[in-house]
Amino acid sequence: MHKLKTFIIDSDENSRELIQNYANELECLEISDVFNSIENAYEHIIKEVPNLVIVDITKNQPETLKLIEKITTQKQQIKFVVTALSYDTDSIIKAMRAGAREFLPKPIIKDDFVTTINKLNEQTYGREKTTNCKVITIFSNKGGIGKTSISTNLALEIANITKEKVALVDMNFQLGDVATFMDIKPSFDISYVVKNLDGTDESFLESTLEHYKDTNLYILADPPYMEQAKDITPEQITKLFDALREKFSYVIVDTSNTFDGKTITVLDNTDFIMLVTIVNLPAIRNCQRCLDIFERLGYDKDKTKIVINRYMENDEVTVEDVENALNKKIYWKIPNNYFTIMSSINKGLPASYINPSSNIAQCYRELATVLSDNIYKQKVAKKIVRDPLINFKNLING
Repeated sequence: MHKLKTFIIDSDENSRELIQNYANELECLEISDVFNSIENAYEHIIKEVPNLVIVDITKNQPETLKLIEKITTQKQQIKFVVTALSYDTDSIIKAMRAGAREFLPKPIIKDDFVTTINKLNEQTYGREKTTNCKVITIFSNKGGIGKTSISTNLALEIANITKEKVALVDMNFQLGDVATFMDIKPSFDISYVVKNLDGTDESFLESTLEHYKDTNLYILADPPYMEQAKDITPEQITKLFDALREKFSYVIVDTSNTFDGKTITVLDNTDFIMLVTIVNLPAIRNCQRCLDIFERLGYDKDKTKIVINRYMENDEVTVEDVENALNKKIYWKIPNNYFTIMSSINKGLPASYINPSSNIAQCYRELATVLSDNIYKQKVAKKIVRDPLINFKNLING
């Protein structure tokens, strides 16, 4: 069995012992060395290149984060888990930007520690996926940019084009709008599902999603109250994705615009991230920050697709300008059709229901076609690799 070669860095002896005790119960973890400061550990980390470094940032946070960033720049394969006794959202974001993969508040709870290590082990050595389902997450770290409109329209068009089951999941846990955009009043929400998802009843999951009209689209809404969202854990989110992959061919996810533990878990479980921006300087800068964070999270560059929303050909800033700024090609452009989209939002109907011949409805159909075609080709390619006979038959057939 593969083991994660791990360094522990903590000035507090009790904390070091607690982590070692937790680690001793995990077969996938091997503690190689223990240090009381990252300065003392730095040369050893660079020389020995462990898989994982668990480091406390309670003391000397700025200096510690600088060294984490320096290390991850040189050795991108090293994963950092940061711990802290006192923290806020800003410090977590700074840690992520420096290169940390996970954050564990002190005192460290054993279940949280085990979940985090198992997750990192899977990311390092891989986990065989048993289904062909593809998860596509619509994301932006800037609000009001059109994520939910894209999520809802894209999900419907993929369902219509592929004729396969598609799940649309609202994981903007506190301020989700998917139910409003689709004008539905769901009987169940995501907080109820994750609490009751035990895997014993195969029909449970599908029965809790709202079936949308006469399509193959099924919707899972956000919690109605913020208090319910707080109780949802990253482990429950991963378990939900595993269940969704078993039941659906495509899962489209709408997210919040913040980098918190829940959102990162969503992104970790995603096959493709549709990173949405508009053509103005603040949005492009935010987009670049997202790409930087994705790189530090270890995501493959092909995992992220840049989508320009509200695109106009006569914009002062051109597509080429955006591509040069981001150093990445634009995957798709969604036209600016204010009247169709506003009517769509106000009536709670997708664009294709409001004006099927409009440029934006056509754009979503084309995007759904391209995405589903590319995903289908990948599925076929994987099948050929798994079964050489299929490849041989293809060669014979020319």
